[in-house]
Amino acid sequence: MGALSVLSLGVALAMKVMIALNSAWNLLNFRATLIKALVANGHTVVLAAPTDEYVPALQALGARFVHLPMSTHGTNPLADLVLLARFVRELLRERPDVLMAYTAKPNIYGSMAAHIVGIPVVNNIAGLGSAFIKGGWLSLVLITLYQLALTRSKRVFFQNPDDYRQFVDMGLVRAAQCTVLPGSGVDLQRFRPLPLPNSQVVDERKGQSTNDRRFVFLLVARLLKDKGVHEFAEAARLLKSRYPWVEFVLLGFKDSQNPNAVSEQQLALWQDKGWVVYWGSSADVRTPLALADCVVLPSYREGTPRTLLEAAAMGRPLVATDVPGCREVVRHGLNGLLCRPRDAQDLANQLQAILQMPAEQLIQMGLASRQYVEERYDEKRVIDAYLQVLDEIS
Repeated sequence: MGALSVLSLGVALAMKVMIALNSAWNLLNFRATLIKALVANGHTVVLAAPTDEYVPALQALGARFVHLPMSTHGTNPLADLVLLARFVRELLRERPDVLMAYTAKPNIYGSMAAHIVGIPVVNNIAGLGSAFIKGGWLSLVLITLYQLALTRSKRVFFQNPDDYRQFVDMGLVRAAQCTVLPGSGVDLQRFRPLPLPNSQVVDERKGQSTNDRRFVFLLVARLLKDKGVHEFAEAARLLKSRYPWVEFVLLGFKDSQNPNAVSEQQLALWQDKGWVVYWGSSADVRTPLALADCVVLPSYREGTPRTLLEAAAMGRPLVATDVPGCREVVRHGLNGLLCRPRDAQDLANQLQAILQMPAEQLIQMGLASRQYVEERYDEKRVIDAYLQVLDEIS
């Protein structure tokens, strides 16, 4: 990242930048490159999030960490007022030149606090979350809160054009405030293409794999219903009897505090039935991605899913739902296949289509994945956009 920074967009004065997010883990996994670029440009970076075991790794990037407690899934109005007050207190204490906010509560309450204190705000809307997906009274409350929070922001970044259009059409933001980014981008040097593990896929006539490896479908996501985990397990059930050598693998955190989390009992049942294999979570997702023949994400809606970008960068064919966020990364028939959301049978059909493809076709899909992210999703474009907006604010 050193070459990107002062040489390209380094005319901005050194600034104090506060980045607020709902977890230190999230900061480390999705914003580490941005943090390093800001530090390299001479900016002072203060990170605000609840404390967890990832704080030392964040501090090693050259940033300072501020503990900011928040309940990421709660809907208690009193607790949210307390969070607003905490944001006001920390902003008054730190006096940053700009607040960069990510995830729902920092975007809402962090932005409100910054407007109260008189600090410019840059927001990033990385998907609309389960409340927007479900609708109802909570969705109406969120719409009102977003409108209050975003209308005075200096810039609002979106990760796909669907979310951008929805926010503009609903009057939550003005088009002039907004920029659509290529998600959070992907580090093309860190995620390099590797050959697919199965050079020969499935010989239907023999009814078995043509080599000793098992074919691996890998779903990388927090174990939430909104990520399509239930549909993935059901698709596995539908296909297992015909393709017993195929493994359907889940990789990701058990987010037990989230009301949409897959229960421990449900996960255990799927494993006992032999439908899915759970690989836990991974500090370096490149290792499990290297073992995957195809990466799957049957999500109900996304911003731009980092897992698909990373899998594509490593040259993997993809299967995902035809929804905002996913459809921007997966080009049906080119680098993967799209299925209908919340439809386990259609997901099973697309996975079966992958199994029936000649090995050479899957290899070509993997190559197309890599080429597509090289052309559109290099994270340097995202870093440049942030450096440019800091230049404008300064």
